[in-house]
Amino acid sequence: MCSTPPIQNYAEERTCDKYKNGVIDGPACNSLCVTETLYFGKCLSTKPNNQMYLGIWDNLPGVVKCQMEQALHLDFGTELEPRKEVVLFDKPTRGTTVQKFKEMVYSLFKAKLGDQGNLSELVNLILTVADGDKDGQVSLGEAKSAWALLQLNEFLLMVILQDKEHTPKLMGFCGDLYVMESVEYTSLYGISLPWVIELFIPSGFRRSMDQLFTPSWPRKAKIAIGLLEFVEDVFHGPYGNFLMCDTSAKNLGYNDKYDLKMVDMRKIVPETNLKELIKDRHCESDLDCVYGTDCRTSCDQSTMKCTSEVIQPNLAKACQLLKDYLLRGAPSEIREELEKQLYSCIALKVTANQMEMEHSLILNNLKTLLWKKISYTNDS
Repeated sequence: MCSTPPIQNYAEERTCDKYKNGVIDGPACNSLCVTETLYFGKCLSTKPNNQMYLGIWDNLPGVVKCQMEQALHLDFGTELEPRKEVVLFDKPTRGTTVQKFKEMVYSLFKAKLGDQGNLSELVNLILTVADGDKDGQVSLGEAKSAWALLQLNEFLLMVILQDKEHTPKLMGFCGDLYVMESVEYTSLYGISLPWVIELFIPSGFRRSMDQLFTPSWPRKAKIAIGLLEFVEDVFHGPYGNFLMCDTSAKNLGYNDKYDLKMVDMRKIVPETNLKELIKDRHCESDLDCVYGTDCRTSCDQSTMKCTSEVIQPNLAKACQLLKDYLLRGAPSEIREELEKQLYSCIALKVTANQMEMEHSLILNNLKTLLWKKISYTNDS
């Protein structure tokens, strides 16, 4: 659900007020606040605290997002708390040297990602991104914007995976507002409905309706291969493992070539960060040990605390999402094998012996099966 225009205008005015007062800076600021060549268009949000719009920036299509995620510890439970005004742009302070800012960013990454050996490389990458005007220096305003954005999982992941095919490219930012590459189709399925209507549609009927509005099977297979490749990207990537904690169809999209593109990555979180925040959380049952919709640990009944190990790996969650998507309309000659492989994938557990080897084997077998079937089709 999008904000009403007055609230949207307030978000723009708040950002531009801070920019004009020299508090924040970034490559999108001048276009948003001075030349007015960055426009908000159609709303893509489904919840009040998800501010996401199609936009146009200097005649290029993009997706505009406002700061819309709480600190991770506020997201546990069945409902997200209403967004609070938590971004004050109070760090770094005037007089902070570039070296001190680098140390701040390094400490933040160590807390989020764990003690990875190559964090210094990531810090340097962030400074390159923060230098929005590419003058070789990071101004205080650019540093304040970068620091605010680095609190967001999605922004951090976009920077880490900036060269990966299925991650949307970052176009620019201003304060805690950022613009990312546009995605032609913003859901795995070909139909989206207003949130008010969604409330009254039974989930079973919705699933049946979704299946009627999908691309041809070879194109679905190509999109599915893209999701499997994205799972590979976040599984033990260059800066540790990330967990996909909401594998909903609405978070995945694709372009006009049917290449998968992620639409919403806010619930893809560093494994180290999640484990630290969920462990020792008080619980009565396993239902109290959930982050997002899909990252579940168990409740230790002897201590009434959540354990830190997530039960289901990313690949199993992706296969669960793809099961109905791929089996409907699947060619008869591969349907049985495809179903067998998907169910083996769904059964994967993090705690299983040799999980990583089994994970790689199942993922590669699925990709091979799909590619062999669509390699010579026009639709692929």
